[in-house]
Amino acid sequence: MTTAVEKNYLVAAITVIGSYVTSQFRALGAFCLYIYEIFRQALTPPIRWDLIFQQLEFVGNQSLSIIILTGFFTGAVFALQIGGIFQIFRAESIMGAATAKALTREMAPLMTAFLLTGRAGSSMTAEIATMRVNEQVDAMEAMAVDPINYLVVPRVIASMCIIPLLCGIFIFIGIFGAYITGVAVFDVDVGVFVDRIKWMVEPRDIANGLEKSFVFSFIIAAIACRYGLNAHGGAKGVGQATTRSVVATLLTILLVDVCITFIQLRF
Repeated sequence: MTTAVEKNYLVAAITVIGSYVTSQFRALGAFCLYIYEIFRQALTPPIRWDLIFQQLEFVGNQSLSIIILTGFFTGAVFALQIGGIFQIFRAESIMGAATAKALTREMAPLMTAFLLTGRAGSSMTAEIATMRVNEQVDAMEAMAVDPINYLVVPRVIASMCIIPLLCGIFIFIGIFGAYITGVAVFDVDVGVFVDRIKWMVEPRDIANGLEKSFVFSFIIAAIACRYGLNAHGGAKGVGQATTRSVVATLLTILLVDVCITFIQLRF
């Protein structure tokens, strides 16, 4: 009797695990088909330039102020922290270079992606999810308008165009914040500050950071729109889709960041 019960529990456990694994593979396959459809639709006329420019204004223009503020304070705080450490070794002159190196390669693309996920990505999910639960997406399909072409592709293209530019602004403003801190707090000579940055920071560092930002921009827009299109359950479903979208995007960005950093360091 005990053996039969144990076998039943084992079968039940295997069934549950198998169902979960199967559902995850199905979800992964569906997401891969969704990504393929985005690229196919992006390369197929018509290109909806009016929608793309609307999203450029929403993602870029409306995010500029928060990028500038966050970039300045990030650079200033990082310079304060690292300058305090370098001061022990009388090496305050390289604090600007160290800050610039960290900003270009890692901090700027990652912080920009996090900020845009919370501001633009969540808004994309909420907007499309609201359209889904209100059956506007179904009406769009009934009129032979592809939701991916109309809702997703303009957001993806706009994000991939503007987010790397915002990352570049973040880098510049962050270095300016570090400059203000270095000159005002640690009395670093302006010429030495600039010279150390030119000595340590290479064009490849900036290119690597912008490459990351370009990949992150696609992840933000694609995942945000995906969760919006799959939303259901009324107003509660919109909130759940938005929360899941932000969490999934942040985790994916961190995972992809590790992979890209490994590749960049190796090659």
